[in-house]
Amino acid sequence: MKINRILAFLLANAVLSPLAYALDVDAGDFEVAPAGTNLFLVYYQHAVRDEVYVDGGRLPGKPRLTSDIGILRGVHYMKLGPYTLAPQILLPFGRLDAGRDISSLGHQNGMGDIILSAPLWFNEAGAKSQFSLAPYVFAPTGQYSKDKPLNIGENRWKFVLQAGYVQQLTDKVTLDLVGDVQWHGKNNDYGSLGQTRKQRPLYNLQSFVRYKFAPGADVRIGLQRISGGENRVDGVRQHDRQSTNRIQFGGSYFFSPTQQITATYGRDLSARNGFKEAHRVHLRFLQLF
Repeated sequence: MKINRILAFLLANAVLSPLAYALDVDAGDFEVAPAGTNLFLVYYQHAVRDEVYVDGGRLPGKPRLTSDIGILRGVHYMKLGPYTLAPQILLPFGRLDAGRDISSLGHQNGMGDIILSAPLWFNEAGAKSQFSLAPYVFAPTGQYSKDKPLNIGENRWKFVLQAGYVQQLTDKVTLDLVGDVQWHGKNNDYGSLGQTRKQRPLYNLQSFVRYKFAPGADVRIGLQRISGGENRVDGVRQHDRQSTNRIQFGGSYFFSPTQQITATYGRDLSARNGFKEAHRVHLRFLQLF
């Protein structure tokens, strides 16, 4: 009965977007730009999940959940006393498709929850050691219906506090360390019965090593761990605490002085509860102006 209950919860919640369970970053995100710089970024991520785990054990069957998610992001760097601040807005959108054993969940597309952020750097641009704190606020503006098993929006407020540290080890090698904690508001209209969903804090650790093999070009490899985030529905524990390990690798290239393309491939190495990603392709275009 416990497994059936957890599976029902996991299928109902799915993995709604790249930001639903963890706030992922690209290597280099925590390198500060000079004040007055503006960035426009476009993200695309395709992910496939075809295994479901409960308490570390794989459930039988052949589920398939595919997501195609895009994000539009605008960033402006400015001075705040001796520090650099980068107010920004992120607009997620995309499509979810369920297949095989969970095809009855159907598909859904629409806009996700708007995200507002303003990272603060405690160093100058170009420093060999860089440190930043970045608060994120997720507003419940995205597509959501309690009567639909798949949703792009989450119908709740979220707050994330993220810290990033970048260390230039040599002229060609850079280390990125990023950690964050995610707190969740209530969803008081969860599921077809309109129940109340609460969630414990979610913890996310990411690390990358980048190797610059040519001017404006690098390759990178990263590891990520996501933990915590157990849910309660009307006070009943769902026993779905996350414990996921992920690997990714890829590269970036400035094909003009103001335009960059980044591509990474990743997959989950292990998952304790929930869907396990079989693979993920992540693309990002950056325009500097």
